[in-house]
Amino acid sequence: MRIQVRLFATYREIVGSRGFTWSSRDGLSLRELVDGVVAKYPRLADHRDTMLLAVNHDLAASDRILRDGDEVALLPPVSGGAR
Repeated sequence: MRIQVRLFATYREIVGSRGFTWSSRDGLSLRELVDGVVAKYPRLADHRDTMLLAVNHDLAASDRILRDGDEVALLPPVSGGAR
Protein backbone atom coordinates (compact mmCIF):
# COMPACT_ATOMS: atom_id res chain seq x y z
CA MET A 1 0.00 0.00 0.00
CA ARG A 2 1.04 3.60 -0.51
CA ILE A 3 0.63 6.41 2.02
CA GLN A 4 1.15 10.10 1.31
CA VAL A 5 3.16 11.69 4.14
CA ARG A 6 2.97 15.47 4.53
CA LEU A 7 5.43 17.43 6.66
CA PHE A 8 5.03 20.86 8.20
CA ALA A 9 7.24 23.60 9.66
CA THR A 10 10.35 22.23 11.39
CA TYR A 11 9.75 18.69 10.12
CA ARG A 12 9.74 19.95 6.54
CA GLU A 13 13.06 21.67 7.15
CA ILE A 14 14.61 18.56 8.73
CA VAL A 15 13.56 16.25 5.89
CA GLY A 16 14.08 18.83 3.14
CA SER A 17 10.73 18.15 1.53
CA ARG A 18 7.04 18.95 1.91
CA GLY A 19 6.24 15.26 1.77
CA PHE A 20 6.78 11.90 0.18
CA THR A 21 5.09 8.60 -0.59
CA TRP A 22 5.66 5.74 1.86
CA SER A 23 5.18 2.18 0.60
CA SER A 24 4.39 -0.56 3.08
CA ARG A 25 2.48 -3.72 3.82
CA ASP A 26 -1.24 -3.70 4.59
CA GLY A 27 -2.17 -3.33 8.25
CA LEU A 28 0.51 -0.74 9.07
CA SER A 29 -0.31 1.34 12.15
CA LEU A 30 0.33 5.05 12.35
CA ARG A 31 2.89 4.35 15.10
CA GLU A 32 4.76 1.93 12.81
CA LEU A 33 4.77 4.51 10.03
CA VAL A 34 6.21 7.17 12.36
CA ASP A 35 8.81 4.65 13.60
CA GLY A 36 9.88 4.07 9.99
CA VAL A 37 9.97 7.77 9.16
CA VAL A 38 12.05 8.54 12.27
CA ALA A 39 14.42 5.68 11.40
CA LYS A 40 14.90 7.16 7.92
CA TYR A 41 15.21 10.74 9.25
CA PRO A 42 16.81 10.40 12.71
CA ARG A 43 16.80 14.16 13.35
CA LEU A 44 13.02 13.83 13.80
CA ALA A 45 13.56 11.64 16.89
CA ASP A 46 13.88 14.67 19.18
CA HIS A 47 10.40 15.78 18.10
CA ARG A 48 8.63 12.44 18.32
CA ASP A 49 7.05 12.92 21.76
CA THR A 50 5.39 16.21 20.78
CA MET A 51 4.45 15.33 17.20
CA LEU A 52 0.79 15.70 16.28
CA LEU A 53 -0.51 13.10 13.85
CA ALA A 54 -3.38 13.44 11.41
CA VAL A 55 -4.86 11.01 8.92
CA ASN A 56 -6.94 12.40 6.08
CA HIS A 57 -7.15 15.82 7.79
CA ASP A 58 -8.31 14.49 11.19
CA LEU A 59 -6.11 14.12 14.28
CA ALA A 60 -5.48 10.44 14.89
CA ALA A 61 -4.16 8.13 17.61
CA SER A 62 -0.94 6.26 16.93
CA ASP A 63 -2.71 2.87 16.99
CA ARG A 64 -4.85 3.75 13.96
CA ILE A 65 -4.46 1.27 11.13
CA LEU A 66 -3.66 2.94 7.83
CA ARG A 67 -5.21 2.13 4.48
CA ASP A 68 -3.93 2.44 0.95
CA GLY A 69 -4.18 6.04 -0.23
CA ASP A 70 -4.36 7.61 3.24
CA GLU A 71 -2.70 10.97 3.73
CA VAL A 72 -0.74 11.31 6.97
CA ALA A 73 0.37 14.69 8.27
CA LEU A 74 3.20 15.07 10.78
CA LEU A 75 2.65 18.35 12.60
CA PRO A 76 4.70 20.13 15.24
CA PRO A 77 2.86 21.26 18.38
CA VAL A 78 0.80 24.38 17.85
CA SER A 79 0.94 27.40 20.12
CA GLY A 80 -1.75 30.04 20.40
CA GLY A 81 -1.68 33.46 18.84
CA ALA A 82 -2.29 36.85 20.36
CA ARG A 83 -5.28 37.24 22.64
